[in-house]
Amino acid sequence: MGEMAIFLRKLAGPAALVMVLFLSPAAQAQLSKGLPDFTGLVQEASPAVVNITTMQHTALTRRLHNFNMPDVPEDSPFHDLLERFLGEYGHGMRGPESESRGSGFIISEDGYIVTAQHVVKNADDITVRLSDGRELQPKVIGTDRQYDIALLKVDAQDLPTVRIAPKDKPVEVGEWVLAIGSPFGLDHSATAGIVSALGRSLENDRYISFIQTDVAINPGNSGGPLFNLDGEVIGVNSQIFSGTGGFMGLSFAIPIDVAMNGVEQLRTHGHVVRGWLGVLIQDVTGELADSFGMERPRGALVSQVLADSPAQKAELQPGDVILSFDGKELSGSGDLPPLVGSSPVGGTAKLEVLRSGERKEIEVQIGELPDEAELAMKTGVSPEAPVASHSDRLGLEVVDPTAEQREALGLGGSGGVLVSRVDDGPARSAGIREQDVVMMVNSTPVKTTEQFRTLVNDLPAGKSVAVLVQRSTGPIFLALRVPE
Repeated sequence: MGEMAIFLRKLAGPAALVMVLFLSPAAQAQLSKGLPDFTGLVQEASPAVVNITTMQHTALTRRLHNFNMPDVPEDSPFHDLLERFLGEYGHGMRGPESESRGSGFIISEDGYIVTAQHVVKNADDITVRLSDGRELQPKVIGTDRQYDIALLKVDAQDLPTVRIAPKDKPVEVGEWVLAIGSPFGLDHSATAGIVSALGRSLENDRYISFIQTDVAINPGNSGGPLFNLDGEVIGVNSQIFSGTGGFMGLSFAIPIDVAMNGVEQLRTHGHVVRGWLGVLIQDVTGELADSFGMERPRGALVSQVLADSPAQKAELQPGDVILSFDGKELSGSGDLPPLVGSSPVGGTAKLEVLRSGERKEIEVQIGELPDEAELAMKTGVSPEAPVASHSDRLGLEVVDPTAEQREALGLGGSGGVLVSRVDDGPARSAGIREQDVVMMVNSTPVKTTEQFRTLVNDLPAGKSVAVLVQRSTGPIFLALRVPE
């Protein structure tokens, strides 16, 4: 019990002593330590945190006697004419301005500033306000949407800077953290909380494993720093989960090692290069794990291998379950993209793969992630409805696509049968729908309707099997329960 128990006993009598006796050792230790004092941290770090205001100008189209009058450039010979004869219609050629606010932090004495990409996205004017009140117009060195980071540069010297946490310093769930920023434009607001979870994958941010906290983050905090108790930046505040637009207890920060990797590339090259494997992946569900003979769901299930990709050259196959990447185990599919994206282009990585119940080790040379337009062309499918011609015991009708249909579907010569009708039955229960292309059943590629019928007839009754289908949104594995 020690001094804490004696103190409480004097303060509140036997009841308090009983309370302490039932506290866990960790709780007693926390009581003895007390809550952290952030005053020193705030005093040290605040001068290096900046407020960022952006303005976006909108075009104004005027109407005069029901005639649409577009904006006219100032160097046009018609500009002065409009100014002279249209009166109020010739003034204010620029439309209303849209203002937004965010935060950032200084990483070098000569004026490099890190913030979030979405803070400065589409901005026509950017103003950085320093802690001493100075307002400066920065140059945008570079931005990256995938990492949601931007690097700015102001013309100033001898600026205060933050301290960046070392790469090898772990962040732990439950540790205290502090955010400093400008929520709703209120400069240098400090809010504290704990790390709620690590490695969070969000739907539209495949290349980041976010730090989740319960720190109160609101509009205007974006781009600001997240500190540990040592006063080191461990993250860049990026997103909140909210049904109201305000704080609801779920905040997400970009890990500082990810952010700084992007920052260094932006400073050196003006853009960020990421590693690329060339696969489409999904999570392994409980039913799919059962169909693959896995003890538990884990890893990243390959649903498509893109043509001319590093994965294809390494002979990865749809249906492979990637269990680890360069020795790092994958708990789910969301773990893989950040690992691949941060890998050096041209380097090699070792994958542990489960294929048809057997574990294999595959070495792959990491490629460079194509731009979004090129990547969309590699993965896009635009199916049109063909005519049904065959049915089977699973409650669906399929057809062999014609050459024209195969080209329209983007299938090439990779086989597959087209689903033209789905009745009540195992197929519908599994989520198979019309216009799906069945590419694989129970780890066996589907070539023709006749072969598909044979595969279905040989499926083990009462078992779950994995079915790979291709649809407009991409390939996906479904777990299908074979009827008794």
